[in-house]
Amino acid sequence: MAFDFFTPKAPPLFGLDISSSSVKMLEIVEAGKGYRVDRYAIEPLPRDAVVDGSVNNLESVAESVNRCYKRLGTRTKHVAMAVPTGAVITKKIIVPAGLREDEMQVQVEAEANQYIPFALEEVNLDFQVVGPSPANADEEEVMIAATRKEKVEDRVAVAESAGLKASVMDVESFAQQSALEIVISQLPGGGRDMNIAIVDIGQSLMNVTVIRNDQSVYTREQSFGGAQLTQDIVNRYGMSPEEAENAKRSGGLPDDFESEVLRPFMENLSMEVQRALQFFFTSTQYNTVDQILLAGGSAVIPGLDEVVNTHTQVPAIVANPFVAMQTSPRVQLKRLIADAPSLIVACGLAMRRFDPV
Repeated sequence: MAFDFFTPKAPPLFGLDISSSSVKMLEIVEAGKGYRVDRYAIEPLPRDAVVDGSVNNLESVAESVNRCYKRLGTRTKHVAMAVPTGAVITKKIIVPAGLREDEMQVQVEAEANQYIPFALEEVNLDFQVVGPSPANADEEEVMIAATRKEKVEDRVAVAESAGLKASVMDVESFAQQSALEIVISQLPGGGRDMNIAIVDIGQSLMNVTVIRNDQSVYTREQSFGGAQLTQDIVNRYGMSPEEAENAKRSGGLPDDFESEVLRPFMENLSMEVQRALQFFFTSTQYNTVDQILLAGGSAVIPGLDEVVNTHTQVPAIVANPFVAMQTSPRVQLKRLIADAPSLIVACGLAMRRFDPV
């Protein structure tokens, strides 16, 4: 079965995002000239079921997907999924303009052979024409993307076990970027000529990407994430990791939690962001960042944007791509706002429904 990272597909679909800590499903529909969040569901994953983007325990991930789908309550069976950014090799290449599809395929495979450390039969390979080359009108820029077949097959198997059909296989960073374009469009001047740092705080990794005029100009991954807060709770209160994770989500922690555990975690996180920005300044021509967008599960911590702003002296907001969308009566708005940062990838995937066919 052929999978592609770019080409749109026709049937109605919803976004299915499998991260290290949870399964997220999100369905967005058209509403007048805009969009409406029709339904969504989040289901926690057992510990270590997904590690560094790899499906470790297919059965338990499939069970979580099944439960999430039942809670979602949709009849839609087609899904858009994504492979982890770290599992995908992307490369921009230059080809002669006006190639036919079959000629392009030959050119892309020849180029891919140079950059991909696996045999081509072991990978899913796709490409998309970006546009004319800025340097030469007789050439075009083409983005190629490749990932090991098992990364795709594991996700397809998980979807199929819940009776779902993976129609689109995207890349997490591409899905995130398309959702964040909605957020960026709300910034002054639509974010034009601004250096915007996207800080995605996952379970064990923090990914910082700086975007300027829709192009990524810098990216860096740091070993820091929500698992650190879980470990801090374990160390202070003698809980098991599972108990700490549940308490983190549902509350009920001792009175000193905020001052003794949460605040130091937020300070550490802010210092990690500051470090990432310093690396950005020293390794690029830029020396300013105009806006920080906080995304990922840990961005939901109340007041984190203010702490990051204080440390970095850069305006920071929690990314919410749903701010200009309507919501159906079955969606609790307050809850959606709280969950928004962890639904960024799911949102980008759900928006694939509206790609021109």
